[in-house]
Amino acid sequence: MTFITELENVFKENSSRELAIPMENYMKNHFQFYGIKTDQRRLLFHEVWKANHEEVKQNSREIALQLYTFPQREMHYCGIEILIKNLKKNFQKDDIHLIEKLITTHSWWDSVDTISKFILGQYLLEFPEQTKSVIKRFSDSQNMWLNRAAILFQLGYKQKTDAKFLFDECVKHSHSKEFFLQKAIGWALREYGRFYPEAVKTFVTQNQLKPLSAKEALKNIS
Repeated sequence: MTFITELENVFKENSSRELAIPMENYMKNHFQFYGIKTDQRRLLFHEVWKANHEEVKQNSREIALQLYTFPQREMHYCGIEILIKNLKKNFQKDDIHLIEKLITTHSWWDSVDTISKFILGQYLLEFPEQTKSVIKRFSDSQNMWLNRAAILFQLGYKQKTDAKFLFDECVKHSHSKEFFLQKAIGWALREYGRFYPEAVKTFVTQNQLKPLSAKEALKNIS
């Protein structure tokens, strides 16, 4: 596809091994990087997108999946951003399979958290009847990143967050030794606590959360 070829070329032209090394170290060397700072990456990406707007619009799912075959993390970010912008209010019911694939491919906190909030969360707003079955399947999975997504998918819901759903997920994973799950519980509760601090304080008091989860949950609550 023209878009992917042009994006790869422009990223290669602007790559910097000097910048890539600390980026790779920050991500525990799970991924390769071109070494392009965030603002520049977004600028270059949107220039190529604008020049190939119709192709991206018509093939957003396929392009995102192809971008995910690259070893460079910047390409994954671009695939996620394309889906965030193009699928909102345009989701199809079977897109849940695409979402699951992205969560479980090249998984790390940066991609999983963005997908959970802006893609999975939006998908379930558009297909609310799918919420119970999808989140149960993700939550019951042996894949820790799907568990994390099940905890975090309501991050953008604000006052519309289903508290029972949130609290049930937090309790379900409250004894996990996984750092990323303990952190997710704390983050999800802290975000809900922006709107309902007393409810979060009560929940933390009445449940045996890991110290990290409780600390994160109450960070902004006096």
